Amino acid sequence: MKIKVAAVQMNCVLRDVDANLALAEKLLKEAVDQGAKWVIFPELFNTGYWVPKEDVLLAEDIPGGRTTQWMIEQAKKYQILVSGCIMANNKNPGIITDTALTVNENGVMGTYDKVHLWDNEELRFQNGSKVPEPIQYGDLRIGMQICYEIGFPDISRLLTLKGANVIIYPAAFGRARYYVWDIQSKARALENGIYVIAVNRAGVDDNTVFLGGHSRIVAPDGSVLCEAERDEDKVLVAEIDLDKCLEARRTVPYLRDLNKPLVKSEWEKI
Repeated sequence: MKIKVAAVQMNCVLRDVDANLALAEKLLKEAVDQGAKWVIFPELFNTGYWVPKEDVLLAEDIPGGRTTQWMIEQAKKYQILVSGCIMANNKNPGIITDTALTVNENGVMGTYDKVHLWDNEELRFQNGSKVPEPIQYGDLRIGMQICYEIGFPDISRLLTLKGANVIIYPAAFGRARYYVWDIQSKARALENGIYVIAVNRAGVDDNTVFLGGHSRIVAPDGSVLCEAERDEDKVLVAEIDLDKCLEARRTVPYLRDLNKPLVKSEWEKI
């Protein structure tokens, strides 16, 4: 299966959902015009990242909230998949999660609550407690992680063993640690024989959080198919070929040679 995917790197206006969705819609249209059938937005693309005092106010319901409904409307309009990451309400009032979701024209296909929270995110969000099964769409098997989690190889391996052949990382990753983003995005792809779509924010939030950009689509052999610059709004479009996952896994057979019983046994001792 081949499919054109788009990673949408964007700056955001803090707290201004109207402005952010307007920009997102413009960039999504640009992606569709280039043939994209799956469009992925960064972490907290609807609100901006650094809004800790307004987290509860800006969090939305899934599936009933404004941004989720906007995503579904775009999916219906263009007959595409749309993925992104927003602050989501929990069943308990005042408790929110940093949540990735993927939708199609019929609604929400799957969600993922960020498990590994970065730094003071523990003061803002309830961490997730599970790693869902990959979302199936034709031959696509989509795993979702968020930002900081690009550095947790055990979870990407778990998703791969569950069947994922693409993992998305919507992110608000800081520019000071570009070297981490660079190495880990390639490593997650290469070690699992999967495509990695790492979609980062650009810009600066409140003169406090300096975002790193450099969104990229990485092939299963670890090669970077396309990459944005640090500070630009950019639509990256690439055709991914899922047969390349099989080829990569034959060339470097980490999954074949993984001693799962030993790894499981050792993990249980920790």
